[in-house]
Amino acid sequence: MKNFERNLEKYAELAVKVGINLKEKEGLIITGNTDSLPLARLIMKKAYELGAKDVEFQLRDDEMTLIRFKHGKEYIFEEYPQWRIDALEAMYKDNYHHLFILSSDPELLKDIDEELVAKNQKTVSQAMAPVLKYRMTGITKWTIIAMPSIPWAKSVFPDLDEEAAVEKLWEKIFAATRVDQEDPIRAWEVHDKNLKKYKNFLNEKQFEKLIFKGPGTDLEVYLAEDHLWMGGSKESQAGHSYVANIPTEEVFTTPHRLKVNGTLKATKPLSLNGKIIDGFGFTFKDGKVVDFYAEKGYEVLEKLLENDEGAKYLGEVALVQDDSPISNTGILFNETLFDENASVHFALGRAYAYAMRNGSNMTQEELEEKGANFSLIHVDFMVGGPNLDIIAYEKNGNKIQLFKNGNWAI
Repeated sequence: MKNFERNLEKYAELAVKVGINLKEKEGLIITGNTDSLPLARLIMKKAYELGAKDVEFQLRDDEMTLIRFKHGKEYIFEEYPQWRIDALEAMYKDNYHHLFILSSDPELLKDIDEELVAKNQKTVSQAMAPVLKYRMTGITKWTIIAMPSIPWAKSVFPDLDEEAAVEKLWEKIFAATRVDQEDPIRAWEVHDKNLKKYKNFLNEKQFEKLIFKGPGTDLEVYLAEDHLWMGGSKESQAGHSYVANIPTEEVFTTPHRLKVNGTLKATKPLSLNGKIIDGFGFTFKDGKVVDFYAEKGYEVLEKLLENDEGAKYLGEVALVQDDSPISNTGILFNETLFDENASVHFALGRAYAYAMRNGSNMTQEELEEKGANFSLIHVDFMVGGPNLDIIAYEKNGNKIQLFKNGNWAI
């Protein structure tokens, strides 16, 4: 691929300087699999050049994951090693920040029993709750980037051979993340300002509710009391900006967990825990999922909703126009990091504390009192597209069309 090595270098620099925004004497954790090693090494180099005090690589290998599911005794899925939680929490407390490199197989666990996958997911979620708060409240800076694996590339481009599919997916990733531009960091500064424009407009208006209308979707969503719209870079509690997802095209906030009513239809498949869910949707009453359907992956969706009580409620609403670099690639990435940024989306499960005014300083009880949802999970799914309209209502009843035919109308 032309300029591949140069683009990979720019990608690593973007991840460290814009994604994490690493400062001198901060630590960095990189989590990835064997495919990610060449990129992880470049990221490590950039981090040390910027003055990192330490860079730790954590391996998460897909084949080893599969071995565990195929050959492990059932009891190992009922508990999570406490030392792993303790170690991660100690690193977060010691000013380490976290960079995740996704290089996944969308259907890695397709042949594994649903019950086992669901049990493992719930066990990990419960165990990770004490450390997740560091990322959810902005104590720890974090970012997620992605790179191709052969199974992922073949799922996106099934008609190409493995080498051509990987090359094509790299090309699409570089385009979606603005790495193919001459100066990606400058391009991200401009993009960030544009997202902030929408974010600031929505925060000034403090809309009471949003109405979503599209094929299979007719949904009324009240926003939580003291909700805060977020978009682009976030600010850590230390006052440093960072970008949690590269790419990101969204502005998002917190819906009121008890005030969502109507129908909602997904417009793209969802890859969850190594399995695909497709052709799915929900009916909400007083915030809760009271009915759902799925043409593929029904049992996976059912287990997700059974994770805990909060899994049946919404924790995020995100606005993304259909005309975006990711959507304009014209492909389905089969990876939520990209597909959610091509489409308006919601998340089942936990709300982000920082998407509430002063939320990072509130207790969970205070957040729930204002309408924010709590759960062990946070799973995004896509509902946007060229046929979606969104009307926003102010508290005085005045209404403004936010989206028309899938794009911003303001």
